[in-house]
Amino acid sequence: MVKPVIVIVGPTASGKTGAAIALALEIDGEIICADSRTIYRGMDVGTAKPSMEERKNIVHFGLDLVNPDERFTVYEWKKYAEQKIYEIRMRGKYPIVVGGTGLYIDALIYDYQFNQERKSDQLDRKEIGEDFLVYGVQWSSEEIRERIKLREQQMFENEELVLETVKLAKRFDWSLQSMRSNIYQFVWRMLNKEITKEEAVTLGAYDDYHLAKRQMTWFKRNKQIRWCRLKDLNAEIIKDVKSLE
Repeated sequence: MVKPVIVIVGPTASGKTGAAIALALEIDGEIICADSRTIYRGMDVGTAKPSMEERKNIVHFGLDLVNPDERFTVYEWKKYAEQKIYEIRMRGKYPIVVGGTGLYIDALIYDYQFNQERKSDQLDRKEIGEDFLVYGVQWSSEEIRERIKLREQQMFENEELVLETVKLAKRFDWSLQSMRSNIYQFVWRMLNKEITKEEAVTLGAYDDYHLAKRQMTWFKRNKQIRWCRLKDLNAEIIKDVKSLE
């Protein structure tokens, strides 16, 4: 039997990464990250990448693919993910795709076709590939808001975030989308005494909450996502996987 590709989606700070790691440990899987922020090298704490300790136990793909000033398209991510899915299956393991970048996810599960300019010729949502099982982590808007606030506060307590920001600022321009779409812009303003630490935390949380809203708007258009509360997610996935064996 060809092992199904398990896909876990949800907004930022929804707990999907931790759930995917726990699932991979239980069913012998390997993880492919579908996140347009964690593809960048040198952006670790500020993009909430899995820690090196977590990566020691479970193989992760899709992290640290390019530098922040390099372009990486959905076409390239899809090709990369499909190759990794093939390799993981050849090892007899379950591919687990996890992330919040809806365009990456859709390109994969709906098999978007790209023309010579590497632009998608098929942006409609038809049927997903038959070997994909797609799940979403379900929280209310208020719950996500609170989870984001807590994560932002924890990030700012990590001294590595400041060191990471300073290193990035020395190498890359703030006009880059990769620099502006992450927490680093607020850390940098704090370091330059433009805003206080409390204001930086608030601005970072506000920015991430708006990202979460955009992500949920995207995912809600997909009627084939099975939404589960975080505490029930892995049990539901394992039950579905076993029913296919």
